[in-house]
Amino acid sequence: MEEKINNATTQRPQGERTIDASLVTINLISFIKQIKDEKPWKDSDRNAITVFKTNGMRIVLIALHKGAEMSKHLADGIISLQVLEGHIIFIVEELSVELGKGEMLTLHERIPHNVLAKEETIFLLTLTTTLPGKYYNQ
Repeated sequence: MEEKINNATTQRPQGERTIDASLVTINLISFIKQIKDEKPWKDSDRNAITVFKTNGMRIVLIALHKGAEMSKHLADGIISLQVLEGHIIFIVEELSVELGKGEMLTLHERIPHNVLAKEETIFLLTLTTTLPGKYYNQ
């Protein structure tokens, strides 16, 4: 398997990191510190970093300031969302779910949803990037 590396940029000088390989270790504590030290976190209501990306799956660490909202959107793949710190409200149609540290949810593809941070929150988003049934029989 070919290893894939994200290169450093002016926005993310610490950005060089392996994002795909046969084995990838992910230090979430280090990444949380990194995104909270970056300019987008200081200048806006959020910041995020992709910590793994391959054909079939992407994992993104997302930080939201209190009151930040990810407006209604949808994902092309199935998602899981795990709260590492803080508290969010996850809204799907008329249903809203509150999640705190250590809680998670899953959501099937193409369902509109939005996320509101009730306090400063860090969560891990995992997204499938291939449609079900593409590589196996249902």
